[in-house]
Amino acid sequence: MIKFKSTVIAFGLMFFLTQCDSKIKNTTMQNPNTTQKEVNEIIVDVRTVEEWNEDGHAACSVNYPLDKFESKIEELKKYDKVILVCRSGNRAGIAKAKLQSAGYTKNIENLGPWQNVTCKTN
Repeated sequence: MIKFKSTVIAFGLMFFLTQCDSKIKNTTMQNPNTTQKEVNEIIVDVRTVEEWNEDGHAACSVNYPLDKFESKIEELKKYDKVILVCRSGNRAGIAKAKLQSAGYTKNIENLGPWQNVTCKTN
């Protein structure tokens, strides 16, 4: 039983460490309110609604909280690229794994903290 717990803990730690990205990256995207034909990528913030409202968010992102994320996966499959953000990158990594498990085979990027997003102005 101890060996099993150690294995689970090691796997969890390894997963967490592989989701962290120390490089600061920026991405740009048009406003998510544009039509599907104009946009082939979407920026999804997986923080809670409270965090989204109280701590700020990128204007070009949408808020799909992680606890409700699975209900949005079919919608996300319409996009060629899904960019995921949260507070630190951890929940974005979990969302990325959920997308991959659901069969999303296109480009998924964990951008880390939502502050790494740079929205393009029209």
